[in-house]
Amino acid sequence: MTSLHLDAEALYRNLLTGVRSMIEAQTVLVGIWSGGAWLAERLQRDLGRSGEHGVISSALHRDDFGSRGMSSSADHTRLPFDVEGSRILLIDDVLYTGRTIRAVINELFDFGRPASVSLVVLVDRGGRELPIEPVYSAARVVLPPDRRLSLVRDEAGRFQFDAMDLGSVNNQDAPAAAAHPPPALTANRCRPSQSIPSSPHASPPSAKSDRSRERSGRARRPAAPDTLAPCLRVCAPELPGVARRS
Repeated sequence: MTSLHLDAEALYRNLLTGVRSMIEAQTVLVGIWSGGAWLAERLQRDLGRSGEHGVISSALHRDDFGSRGMSSSADHTRLPFDVEGSRILLIDDVLYTGRTIRAVINELFDFGRPASVSLVVLVDRGGRELPIEPVYSAARVVLPPDRRLSLVRDEAGRFQFDAMDLGSVNNQDAPAAAAHPPPALTANRCRPSQSIPSSPHASPPSAKSDRSRERSGRARRPAAPDTLAPCLRVCAPELPGVARRS
């Protein structure tokens, strides 16, 4: 791991100035775990705001959970305020493809319908794969795809950046990966926010599912009823030579 020539403390001061100019009475700070959560915690204190900042995790809505897996302890979301009608200011350390932000917004709307959601980041490294852009970034850098940039915090609470060459990491991890291959994916894959229709042979819900929905603060909103399935069953035309599923 090598240090990148970016002054994280200087960039934080720029971020503080930018966030101060866009704060309103109804604005609440929500940091994306983990670097964004550190930034939100320090911003909340330096801005002299009362109450607690929020922390949100992308773990339950990632689009790569099939390959990365999910952990029952990976859900760090804590929103100690009413999301409904709030002006949410999402804070992250490094913005790259935009996929983490997409997952975080899905997670946020599980708790209510905010009045608005804006994004500020410490560093924007480009490379977007989704139409997501911050309203403010303290710095913009260009890095090769095999380079990972992350924010770290020392014991005194000061920030710095670390850059990691993913190629060297993959080479080091290759023997372990070969010895312990990931479990095969089942044919019936879905995102964690979707539900799978029950069947007579379905397994009972696991303790992990219950834990993933236990939240400190507001509970998730109940999912809307599925009104599309009956329409598909009634309205779908018969095709010659194709048997309709019951």
